[in-house]
Order: sequence, then structure tokens, then C-alpha cells
Amino acid sequence: MASHPLLQNFSAAVPDHHCQTANNTVPGSSWNFTSSDVLLKAYIPVDEGTKLSKCLQFSKPQWHLTFQNASFVNITETQKTPCQHGWSYDRTEFSETIVTEWNLVCDLRHLRQMSQSIYMGGVLLGALIFGSLSDKFGRRTILTWSYLQVGVVGTCTSFSPSFEIFCTLRFLTGMAVSGAVLNAVCLNVEWVPIRSRTIFGTLYAFSFSIGQMLLAGVAYTIRDWRKLQLTVSCPMLLCFMYSWWLPESARWLTLKNKPDQALRQIKKVARINGLANKGELVTLEVLKMHMQKEVESSKVIYTIYDLFRTPMMRRITLCLMTLWCCNSFAFYGLIMDLQKFGVSVFLVQLIFAAIDFPVKLLASASLMYFGRRRTLGGFMLLAGIMIISNAFIPYDMKTIRTSLAVLGKGLFGAAFTGVYIFTGELYPTVLRQTGMGFGSTLARVGSMTAPLIRMLEDYLPSLPSIIYSAVPIIAASAVIFLPETLNMPLPETIDDVEVQRKKEKRQQNKDMEKKIPSLSTKL
Repeated sequence: MASHPLLQNFSAAVPDHHCQTANNTVPGSSWNFTSSDVLLKAYIPVDEGTKLSKCLQFSKPQWHLTFQNASFVNITETQKTPCQHGWSYDRTEFSETIVTEWNLVCDLRHLRQMSQSIYMGGVLLGALIFGSLSDKFGRRTILTWSYLQVGVVGTCTSFSPSFEIFCTLRFLTGMAVSGAVLNAVCLNVEWVPIRSRTIFGTLYAFSFSIGQMLLAGVAYTIRDWRKLQLTVSCPMLLCFMYSWWLPESARWLTLKNKPDQALRQIKKVARINGLANKGELVTLEVLKMHMQKEVESSKVIYTIYDLFRTPMMRRITLCLMTLWCCNSFAFYGLIMDLQKFGVSVFLVQLIFAAIDFPVKLLASASLMYFGRRRTLGGFMLLAGIMIISNAFIPYDMKTIRTSLAVLGKGLFGAAFTGVYIFTGELYPTVLRQTGMGFGSTLARVGSMTAPLIRMLEDYLPSLPSIIYSAVPIIAASAVIFLPETLNMPLPETIDDVEVQRKKEKRQQNKDMEKKIPSLSTKL
């Protein structure tokens, strides 16, 4: 699954290019140039030093420039014109990309960034649609469908006859990726016990890191975008087949008045865990008693409006909106243009994936010992500092620039792990999937915007990096207004969330009362 959001780095890579020359013979003579380097001097102007122009050619061949020392001849802008016969691409690194196939360079170069924004638009719509559908039809059902859609549509994408159809199919792939990620996270949260939730959330995040590392190897082996697209899409059909074995959420089944099915799933899980005897002790009466509060709450139809209806829900939603959107904006802004580092994109992709393991292990320990708020806020703040430092380092210092970017990417990825876990723990069961879907929607707004910000490089090269870093630094302050959920039971209803808020206020008042006497004593 991790391959699809990052596929753009390889399938839409931009190789070195220049205008295609018409012929290699000097008109009116018998001269025939066998050296392409000599021929290019007559057709292609030089931009900087000895670098050929990417988008301009001479309106008429300047044959005199092919002679020695002729490079000093002054050429006016009136003798230059946009490419007339297409482009010639350097195919040493990539044999074919969507850029080379559909000539997404020069005046059409922004379509490359637009295609990634369209994909993220699909992820956004998928969060809205599949988040609601999973509350109606079940977590596993929508997860299974999402796997099928990614496999089928992703495979069809590799046969796209035009750029328009390519973007349409990528949009549909993004929808399905969103549905798969959201429902997998929700199944994790609703099945895993409290003490293991952080570890399982981190392991789930590690699977994405492994996928990113595999993508680097697969892309290095397969340099044609169509074959690469096909290779990363077909395995999703295997995921579709094994997903039928996954257990549906017992919580969801109980809320949908299907206690018999919920009981069967609980006993099945008990057998898998080697606890069949304890599983037999769970009866319908025990299940209904344990879930009574949730069942009563489920009789009410909940919508996105309920995320803002009460004071505490409103505060949680607004803060999570900020965290989801800003973290996603900075994360995808950083990882979606690996060529800018001037190092092999395959190596950078591999390092970007490998850094997740130590950083996410650190995040896992921090989440368990320091809590969700400090970890999430601290990691976003540090990541922003790394990226803003990079904006002021000279381009020639590639090692330092790449190192800071790698650390920043790792911290953003760890922050993503934290925000996924935090969101699942803050929202009550009756609104958990709606809240996850809404948060993911805001994340996709950020990821849609990120590629478009990259276009500002035309005005100021360092401006995108400054924006990508400033946004998460400011957004990190939102964690201050959220309650800590470390080792806390999952809230089942909106009332549970509001009760928690009242307890928090009472605790704050007690802490204040303790501080006032101690302050009086000091005075």
C-alpha cells in the first residue's frame, strides 16, 4: 500500500532533456555531423555555463557555433524559440516515465505536480466516502473492497492510453488506498487491548516503512513506469483474497445489533490466541452487559456535525484538524520531490524509509512513557526545525541537506503514527470511524496542497521549504489543548468524552489550589 502514494517519485521522474534537433546535416554542404555534442551547439542555446537549455532552441541553426571558440558569439533572445520538434530525454536512469511519454516539461511541467494533487484528491474523497460506509457496512467489508479496488484500478492504470485517463485512474486508486488505511487502523484500535495499542500502532507504521524500502528496490529494478505500476498493483489482489479471513470488529457487530456474530468473532479470536477456555466464558448476556452503554448510544444516528456539537468534542476536532492537515502537508511536501536533493532518487527513497525504524521505535517508547501530547508536539516541532534549517543551506552541500531532510522525514512519519493513535483514542466508539475519516480528509487537503506549493520555486527556490517547515512548527501548539490518553480506556459515547473533560477541569482546579497555598507560603 505504501508504494502508491510515493510512486510519483519514479513514475513521474523528470530526466535531463533538451529540444529535439531536426537533422544533422548542414544545408548546402556535404558536411555531416557524427557527434551529437557538436550538432547540439548549432541547435540548442546554453543556459548556465555549459548546460543546455531545456525549453528553447535557435530559430535557425547557428552552424558557426560548432567551430572552436565560437561559443563566445553573442546570441540575442530574438534568435531563440520554444522547442519545435519535441524533446530529447536522457534515458540512462529511467527508460520511460509519464513525463517522457506525454512531454510534461516546460509549459506543461506543472501537470506533473497536478497529477499528484489529483491522486490526493481521490484519497480525500475516499476518506469521506469509505469512512461513512464502514460505519454502515462494517470495517472488514470496506477493507476488502478497498483492496480489490486498488488491485484492479492500479493494474488498469499501467495501460493508460492518455494523461487524462491516467489521472482519472490514479484518483480512483487514491480513494481505495484511503479506505484501506482507515479501516485497517480502525480494526487495530477496536481489537487490540489498551496495553498493546501503542506497540501495534508502531508495528503497523513499520509495515509502511518496509513497503517504502521495497519500492526503492523495485523501482531500481524496473525503470519503465507502466511495468512499475503493474508490479506494485497486482499484489493487492492477494491482500483482497486473504482479507476474507480477517475478523470483523466485535464492537461494530454489537452496535449493529448482531451480538451472535460478535460472539462468534470473539470466540474465534480467543481460539487463535490459545485462550479457547476463556472464550467459552463469554456469553451473549456478558457481551450485552459489557456493551450496554454503547448499544444504547448506537440507536442515535451520528454525523460529522456531532464532532462539533459539544465543547470537548469541538475542541478535540479542531485541534486534530490542525494536526492532521499540517503534518500531512509538510510530510508530502518533503517526500514528493526526491530529485531536488541531487542524489540518486533510489538511494534517497531507501534512506527515507530506513530512518523510520529508529525514529518510530523512539516514538513508540516516547508515546508509552511521555504520553501522546508531548511526543506528537515535540516531533512536529523538531521536524519543522530540520526543514527550515535546510532552506538556508547551499545546494552544493548535498550531504548535509539530505541528512536534515531524512531526519525531518523520519520525525514527520513518527508524528503520523502518533496522530493516528491519538485520534483513535480521543474519539468515542460511536464516532471513531467518522472522526478518523474526517481527520484523514483534512490530511488529504494538506497533501493535495503540498505539490502545488512546489510551483513557488519559480519565484524563490527556498520558499517552498520555508512554508513546509513553518506550518508544522505553528501547528505543534495544538496539542496543548488536547487531553492525555496514555493508559486511558477508550471512550464509548460522547458523554464519556464530556465526563473526561469535567474530570480534567477538576484536576486542574486541584492543582491550582495546591499551587496557591505554596505561593502564599513563599511570599
